[in-house]
Amino acid sequence: MAEYGSGESALAALPDCARRGGRRGPLKIADEASVAKEIAGVQALGGKIVTLCDPEYPPLLAEIPDSPPVLTVMGNLACLAAHGVGIVGARNASAAGMRFTESLATELSRAGVTVISGLARGIDGAAHRGALHGTFPDWGGTVAAIAGGIDVVYPPEHTALQARIAEEGAVVTEAPLGTVPQARHFPRRNRLIAGLSLGTVVVEAAVQSGSLITADLADKYSRAVFAVPGSPLDPRCRGSNNLLRSRNAYLVENIADILPFLRSDISGGNQLFSGFAERQSPWGENAGGESSGLDTVRGRVLSLLSYTPVAVDDLVRHCQFSVSAVLTVLTEFELAGRVETLPGGAVVLLVPAETE
Repeated sequence: MAEYGSGESALAALPDCARRGGRRGPLKIADEASVAKEIAGVQALGGKIVTLCDPEYPPLLAEIPDSPPVLTVMGNLACLAAHGVGIVGARNASAAGMRFTESLATELSRAGVTVISGLARGIDGAAHRGALHGTFPDWGGTVAAIAGGIDVVYPPEHTALQARIAEEGAVVTEAPLGTVPQARHFPRRNRLIAGLSLGTVVVEAAVQSGSLITADLADKYSRAVFAVPGSPLDPRCRGSNNLLRSRNAYLVENIADILPFLRSDISGGNQLFSGFAERQSPWGENAGGESSGLDTVRGRVLSLLSYTPVAVDDLVRHCQFSVSAVLTVLTEFELAGRVETLPGGAVVLLVPAETE
C-alpha cells in the first residue's frame, strides 16, 4: 500500500508482482464476499478486525519488521496499546514456578503494566490469572495472544479464562475464524507476544522450548529480555538459566528488576502508512512498473537464498543493493511461492527456481 497508494491499487498489482517473482500459475486473491463473511463472523462474536493501516493498530507491534497485516481482537483495544510485559514459560511448569508467575503478574498489573502471554497451560495461564486478580480502572490487565481463530479455545480447559480475558482485557490473533492451532502456528503467536511487549520475562523454559523462541524474537525486536533463575537440577529451568548465562537477559526476582528497563516512548497511533505521496518507489518514477534494473537484484538475491533461514539485513549486506530494492524482490518471490518470511524477519527458500 505504501508503494501503490491504496489498497485497491495494491491488490490490482499483486498478480503482476507474483509474475515478476517467477509465479506461473494464477494468484488467488480473496473475493469481497469472503472478506465480508469473515468480518461479519467476527462482529457477530463481538470482536473487531484491525489492520496495519488503522490508527487502533498496536503501536509497538507496528514497529517490528514482520507486523501482522490483520489482527482479530476480542475485548478492549486500548489494552493492546498500553505498556505491556510478556510472561512466558513451561507448559508443564512447577507449582513454585506458577506461584511466582501469578504473584509477579499481579504486581505488574497493580503497577499499571499489562501482562501479555499465550494462554497455554502452565506459566501462561498463571500469568493471566495473576493479572486478573482484582479489577480496578488503573490496573494493567492482561492480553492473550492465541495461535488459532478467535472462536477456537486452546487448550479447552481455558475456556472460562479466555472468556474472562476477553471481557476484562483482550484476546488477539492473526488467524482467521475456525483455525485450529497446529504446531506451525505457535512461533507466529510467539511473535505477537514479543511484538506487543516492552520486554519478555521467561520463568521456566527447557533448552528446546518455544518460550526461548519468544525471548529470541524480543531480542531481535530490541525489546528487553528477562529471566527468572531456577534450580540447576530442574530441566525445566535450563533454557531460562542459559539466557542469564549466555545472553543479555536481566535477572528477575520481583518487579523492581523489570520496571526500570521498560521504554516509555510509545506513540499514540500508527503512522506507518501516513504520507503515501512522500514515499519514494524503488522503481523510480514509474512506480509499480516493470523495471529491468530489478532483474539484477532478483538474480543476486535468489542466488543468496537457501533452505537455511537468513536475515534480510544479511541479504542486503551481501548483495549491496538498497533495502527497498531487496524488499521489493522478496515480496515478489513470496507472492510467487518461492520464499517464506519467518517470524523475526528471516527468509527461507521454498521452491528452487529451476523446478518451477
